Amino acid sequence: MTLLLLLQKLSVLVFLVSSMGAMGLTLTARAIAAPLRDVRFVLLALGLNFVLAPACAWLLTLLIPLESGHVAGLMLLGGAAGAPFLPKLVENARCDLASAAALMVLLTAGTILFMPFALPLMIAGLGADPWSIARPLLALIIAPLAVGMVVKRMASAAAARAAPVLAKIGNAALLLLFVLLVSLNFRALLGVIGSGAILAALLFFTALFALGWLLGGTHRGVLSLATTARNFGAALAPAENCFDDPKVTVMIIVGAVVCLVVSFVAAGWVRRQRG
Repeated sequence: MTLLLLLQKLSVLVFLVSSMGAMGLTLTARAIAAPLRDVRFVLLALGLNFVLAPACAWLLTLLIPLESGHVAGLMLLGGAAGAPFLPKLVENARCDLASAAALMVLLTAGTILFMPFALPLMIAGLGADPWSIARPLLALIIAPLAVGMVVKRMASAAAARAAPVLAKIGNAALLLLFVLLVSLNFRALLGVIGSGAILAALLFFTALFALGWLLGGTHRGVLSLATTARNFGAALAPAENCFDDPKVTVMIIVGAVVCLVVSFVAAGWVRRQRG
C-alpha cells in the first residue's frame, strides 16, 4: 500500500510536469497573452470560476443533506480553478490550445489569491496558509510551462521533437492516476454511497459545464471545460493541512474521480458539437 501511495504521488508529479512542459514547448508568451486581451473572455472566466462555481457548490449544500466534512470538501472544489489537465481536455475537444494555456495561467493565479482569502469566510474552520496553496501550483504548473516556453524560444526544433514525447508521458500518468485514485480509495468511495456526496459531485460538475456552455458565447467550448475541470490538487492542500475531519479529503477524492469522468465525457461532447 505504501508503494502504491508513493506511485500515486509520483504519477501526479509526472503528469503535471510532463503535460505542462509539453504545452510550454508548443506555445509562446504572445500566444498566451493574446486571449487575455479579450476583456469579456477574462471576465467570463473569472466570473464562472470564482463567483458561479463557489455559489453552485454552496447552493448544492443547501439542497442536498451532506455531512459537514463533505460540505467543506465541495466548497474547496468550488474555489479551486485552473485544473492542470485542462489542456488535455481542450485538445480532446479540438478547441483552442492557446486559450486553454491562457486560462491555466489566469485561473491558477486566481486560485492562489481566491482560496486563502475568500474560502475562510465561507467554510468554518478553514485557515489556509496562502503559501501552502501557492507553492505546489507555482512549482508544478507555472514553472514547467515557463521552462517549456523558454526551450521553444531558444531551440524550436528540439522543442517540436520533445513535445509529443512529453505529451504521451502525461497521458499515461493521468490514466495511472485515475486508476490509483479509484483503487486506493475504493473503501472510502464505497463509504460515501448513500451520503449524497456522489450525487452532489455529479450535479456540481454537470452544472458547471452547463453554465460555461450557456454563458461562454463564442468561447463556450474552452470556458465550459475550464469551469468544469477543478484543480483538486489545490483543494487537497488546505484539506490536508487545515482540517482534522478525513471526510473533507474523501469528498475531494470523490470529486476528483467524478470530475475526471464528467470532464472527459464533456470534452467528447464538445468535439462532436464542433463537427
